[in-house]
Amino acid sequence: MRNSVSINLRKDEIIIKLSEDVEQREIVGRLKKKLPDLKKLYQNEKTPIRVVGKVLKNKEIDEIQDLIKSTIDVEINFDMPKTLGLHSIRRTYDREIATSETKFHRGSLRSGQKLETEGSLVILGDVNSGAEVIASDNIVVLGALRGLAHAGAKGNKQAIVAARTI
Repeated sequence: MRNSVSINLRKDEIIIKLSEDVEQREIVGRLKKKLPDLKKLYQNEKTPIRVVGKVLKNKEIDEIQDLIKSTIDVEINFDMPKTLGLHSIRRTYDREIATSETKFHRGSLRSGQKLETEGSLVILGDVNSGAEVIASDNIVVLGALRGLAHAGAKGNKQAIVAARTI
């Protein structure tokens, strides 16, 4: 089995690289094994840690951050967007979207309303002009789509927007 978590020491930061095709529980298990060794290098230093590689969901980012903070008191940066929206994307990712967490919204969105979610979104109603819908994966509107819809907001190039009428 190849290394799912690698740690590289640099002059000004420590980089933790996560493999793209590894599940969260394996990443957490590997980190638990490697962090005690990394803590030995931290005597009184405060070298920041940057986590790169796999695109993580917000709850996965929080879990990894809490794990590292419980072992080493240091600044941790993630090289991936934590918020949704087109302006927050630093890199683009190819990701399988056949299965993702889906949120259902019952009712239409009026002008000025904004709905954001991590994962896919199904709207049981219309998205009227002036309304905005943002999802990190797919968006399906079972009504008319007259407003803005941003699918793949975290850089997922495979995400789709589908609507009954446009």
